[in-house]
Amino acid sequence: MGKGRDRGTSSRDAQDRSDQPQAELDRELSDWPADLRWREWMRRIEAVLFASAAPVPSKELQRVVGQGASVAQLIDDLVTETEGRSFELVCAAEGWMFRTRPAYAPAIRAAADIGEQVLDLREFDTAVLAAIAYHQPITRDGLKEIFGKEISRTLIGRLYDRALIGSGPRSPQRGAPYTYVTTEQFLVAFDLPSLEDLPDREQLVDAGLTQV
Repeated sequence: MGKGRDRGTSSRDAQDRSDQPQAELDRELSDWPADLRWREWMRRIEAVLFASAAPVPSKELQRVVGQGASVAQLIDDLVTETEGRSFELVCAAEGWMFRTRPAYAPAIRAAADIGEQVLDLREFDTAVLAAIAYHQPITRDGLKEIFGKEISRTLIGRLYDRALIGSGPRSPQRGAPYTYVTTEQFLVAFDLPSLEDLPDREQLVDAGLTQV
């Protein structure tokens, strides 16, 4: 009987602890020496970025540091600190993320099967993706007008499977067909901070890299 009461008491204690609000994060660290405070803010940003699978916007990083702290300067210090490491801090999709340096891609492929993570896009797939990026939101009919031929659902499916495109708003055309737009993963995959950083279309056409 005593053991039963002990288990019940322990369970209630655990429940009581889980119901208690967790202590708020001390963002300002006003009692810390300035150099240690700055270092702690850097480590917090580093921890958040390592824990996130997607780019983290600066406004979200600001939540873990003091109001007077400059996230931009903290990021700059982290960039400097990671020089010479196998990973780097990059801006992608209007946020920040850690990424393995390209030089170490062969080592990663040799150590693990990451075939599903490789884009492995066909040349025409890339051309269609570029058309979507520059003309989004765009329908399949719109893509047909650009390329002069029907764009297969299989091709669109490949881009979907790689999370490079998603569904946009319904077109105001008759039948309200679906439109396609690029995704955050598209920006990450091509190291673009935002769609505003897409290369100039005319320059690509002049270079013979695309006809869209």
